[in-house]
Amino acid sequence: MGFTRFSLPALAALALSGAVAGAALAAPDSHRHHAGAPAPVAKDAKAGAPSAQDEDAIVAIVNGQIITRRDVDARGRLFTLSTGQPMSQEILDRLKPQIIRQLVDEKLRMQEIQRLHINVPTDAIAKSIADIESRNGMQKNALRDKLAADGVSMTTLIDQIRVQLAWSGVLREQLGDRSRVTSADIRQRQAALKREEGEPEYLVSEIFVPVDDPKNSGDALKFTETIIQQLRNGAPFPIVAAQFSQAQTALEGGSLGWVHADNLDPEVVEVAKQMPIGAISNPIRVAGGYAIITLGGRRAVGRDMATMLSLRQAFIPFTSTLNPAAPTPQQEQALQQATALSANAKSCDDIVAANKRYGEKRPSDPGDLDLARLNPQMAGVLKPLPVGKATHPLVSTDGIDIIMICSRSEKNMANQGAEAIADQLLNDRVEMVSRQINRDLHRKATIVMRSTS
Repeated sequence: MGFTRFSLPALAALALSGAVAGAALAAPDSHRHHAGAPAPVAKDAKAGAPSAQDEDAIVAIVNGQIITRRDVDARGRLFTLSTGQPMSQEILDRLKPQIIRQLVDEKLRMQEIQRLHINVPTDAIAKSIADIESRNGMQKNALRDKLAADGVSMTTLIDQIRVQLAWSGVLREQLGDRSRVTSADIRQRQAALKREEGEPEYLVSEIFVPVDDPKNSGDALKFTETIIQQLRNGAPFPIVAAQFSQAQTALEGGSLGWVHADNLDPEVVEVAKQMPIGAISNPIRVAGGYAIITLGGRRAVGRDMATMLSLRQAFIPFTSTLNPAAPTPQQEQALQQATALSANAKSCDDIVAANKRYGEKRPSDPGDLDLARLNPQMAGVLKPLPVGKATHPLVSTDGIDIIMICSRSEKNMANQGAEAIADQLLNDRVEMVSRQINRDLHRKATIVMRSTS
């Protein structure tokens, strides 16, 4: 069982969020942070285009390894690129203290990865890049070209993916035997779910901004408020979470999934009870930092009934794109064939046979579908349709669909299978270990912060 499952939003965001590695000669220290205390965050004071010398200025030294202003500026540009939101220099300057903190955390993680001699095979990185392109409908190497067009080195993407994949190896080593979820663990959780039946649970995504030192609370709050404003302006939550959240859920675009109230911070529960579905919360002060949440839904534990449809479809393709004002003879013939099929099909087997006759350009069986999750137009067609009756011809620009409902059933979507329970238990353990390791790495580190003014 793996430690991370890179969802599309999270991994796509990670692909666009790596810092560009910089190099500069060491300069005299402005002040030093010793092991055992969190490092203060430097404040950037100068806006505008920096000179080459300014870009190579050192903003932090982490156990002897440097972070430059170039790294910080690159992360800000990449945030703008990946969210698609225009941002003023003022907003980027407000993000910089937290960006520096994150670059320090990433440097510490990479040092731990190297200490444990954890390597990521090149084919695993290549597969991750190919998955990003495939799931975004990109051709091979299109992502490389996109990054290059925006002045971002492919090395940035590769380094970011390498750290994320390797960090899973660090967690695996630390978890040891705890990485195995036993059947007894699953039974215990199933019993707890039975006791909780009828109680509220929430579909939550989070962005967690830690506050290791109370002196940095003001910077963290300002950063959180800036992020909230960008989210409310339309920046995608999964991308922002993947880039800036310090919870392990960042790898899943911030998604916690369905969570019982007892497994959330009390402060988060109070907000989740009242906020509208889809809204972005204000900053929530929780143990260890600030949280931003968005709510995907509410339900009672064990009660989430859905209407499931088993369908079959026949698709009659057009040989050219449809112009409704001037259909071709082939398109007119296809409409006649579809009309006849709609009137004469008596069973789902008839629909499957017809789809094969027309070349099976689309699968006959699209799988069981949740009526509530269909787009409103399709749901409007299928909701009143009796079992065993074909739809009227559904015309699109590339062909005509005929759909028949084979069966209709009610399913309790809140029932968790053993695999889902095991994943949730493991994710909880991973999050706990990840935060503990981060605290230990900071406690043992020597971090030098520089003013960039």
